[in-house]
Amino acid sequence: MDIAQEAPQTVIVAEDEASLYLQATTQRVWAPKGQTPAIRVHPGRECTHFFGTLDLRTGTEIALRTDTMNAVTTAQHLEQVLNAFPDVPILLLWDKAPWHRGEPIRKLLAEHPRLDVMCFPTASPDLNPQEHVWKAVRSAISHNHLELKLDALAVQFEHHLNSHSFSSSFLDSYGFIALSAMFT
Repeated sequence: MDIAQEAPQTVIVAEDEASLYLQATTQRVWAPKGQTPAIRVHPGRECTHFFGTLDLRTGTEIALRTDTMNAVTTAQHLEQVLNAFPDVPILLLWDKAPWHRGEPIRKLLAEHPRLDVMCFPTASPDLNPQEHVWKAVRSAISHNHLELKLDALAVQFEHHLNSHSFSSSFLDSYGFIALSAMFT
């Protein structure tokens, strides 16, 4: 609430990471009676990772595909977020993942004081709105898929992230939207 009063132009975002495997995950699906759908099982464990940041007001997504999740790639993604919202304060909500710490992160935060970080409580992924984005994209792209190549599946996953809006009631549930409207 302090943010709404002191800096109403602040962009509030939620960040998280997800891994995408070629191994199809399953969900319910309609099929003609007696014709059970078949999902191919990929024997490997190859994967790619995504950093995702959700603008909690607009529902737009900033995504970064990467082969590793570490402090260096986290800093690269934070640069992407800073470039997406130039010249405005940013409040970043994220969890306490080990790759959210380290020298690259400390250096980036020192160089960009307009980026402020707040952590979700430990072991509370249900609070992070970005988790709902992952669920929606997995449902649309990676559940029950028949794709044979990880790269092709990752391209579809990334395209869905970048081309869809993901609404969140997170700010509204804390009265932030109504309060910030009073000060703008």
